[in-house]
Amino acid sequence: MTADPTPRSDELFDAGMDFFGSIVARLGPDDWDNPSPNAGWTARDTLGHLGTSMQMGISLLRGEQPTWPDAERPGDLVEGDPVDWWGAIAGEATAALEGADLDLVMDTPMGPRTVADRLAFPAIDLYVHGWDIAAAAGLEVEIPEPVIAFAHSYIDPFPEEVVRGDNGAFGPEVAPPEDATPTEAFVAWTGRTPR
Repeated sequence: MTADPTPRSDELFDAGMDFFGSIVARLGPDDWDNPSPNAGWTARDTLGHLGTSMQMGISLLRGEQPTWPDAERPGDLVEGDPVDWWGAIAGEATAALEGADLDLVMDTPMGPRTVADRLAFPAIDLYVHGWDIAAAAGLEVEIPEPVIAFAHSYIDPFPEEVVRGDNGAFGPEVAPPEDATPTEAFVAWTGRTPR
C-alpha cells in the first residue's frame, strides 16, 4: 500500500489477501467449527462466504460479471483443508489482479461502475472477515487504519438501508467501548460486538 491515508481498492485487495491469509494460517483444524461473529455462522462459513466474495472480485478483475454459487451454507463451499482451499483462491485472485483493467466500466444494479469501484467491497471484506475468523479462534488482530479510512470513505455515502439490514453488508451499528481501539470502533460500526 502507498503512504496515502486512503489507498486504492486494488492496493487494499492485494494487501488484504496477505492480511487474511496470515489469519487463515493461524487457525487450527478445530477452530473452523467455532462460532464466528456472523450470526449463525462458523469460521468455516465465514471463509466460504469470503471465498464467494473473492470469486466475485476475480470475475470483476477479468472484466466478467460475477455469478453466485448455490450452497445451503457458505461453509459447504470450502472443499478439503480450509488453508489449502483459501490458498488456491488467493493465488487465483493475485493472478487476476496483475494486468487487470481497473478503469473498465461495467453495468451494475447501481448503474455503471468501474472495476476499481466494484472491487472495493471484496477488498473491505478481506479485513472485516479476517477479524471475524480471528475472533472465532480467539485471536486478536488489528485492521490497519488506512483500511478503516477507505471503508468509511467508500461506504458512508451509501444510504443506511443499502448498507445495513437483511440485504445489506452490515448489521445495525453497535456502540463501541469507551476505550475502543480503532479496530474495535470499526467492527462495532460494521455491526459486530468488538469484545
